[in-house]
Amino acid sequence: MSSEFKYIVRIAGTDIDGRLKVPYGLAVIKGIGVNLAYAICRSLNIDTEKRIGFLTDAEIKKIESTLENLNKLNLPSWIMNRRKDYESGEDKHLIGADLIYVVRQDIEREKRIKSWRGIRHALGLKVRGQRTRTTGRTGITVGVKKRKK
Repeated sequence: MSSEFKYIVRIAGTDIDGRLKVPYGLAVIKGIGVNLAYAICRSLNIDTEKRIGFLTDAEIKKIESTLENLNKLNLPSWIMNRRKDYESGEDKHLIGADLIYVVRQDIEREKRIKSWRGIRHALGLKVRGQRTRTTGRTGITVGVKKRKK
């Protein structure tokens, strides 16, 4: 139980700056936003004004065990980032490398079944209905030729 300040704290495979407040430090982890970080702090009775560098080893272990299984906190399903998982059908919350891997698998599945979104991903175009007439252009710039005076 060390009480000295740690400048870098490692939680869930991510190095976090010890000078950040706990919710904002947890939000550095991929897959955890500020709202979820506040919910985790409140459910674990961790002061949200405390700096991450002042957390004890026991508090860090408690946070890591909670992040491994967020379902045991009884948080509402809308706070999860993987509701109705494609394979299992249950609500999950993924963080870090697991989140990156699953999103990549989802995109590959969309490409394989040749859905509209999959085709847009395969062509490197905008996927979510944005305009493409003027934005999202790639390649060389083509201008208008000036006329000689």
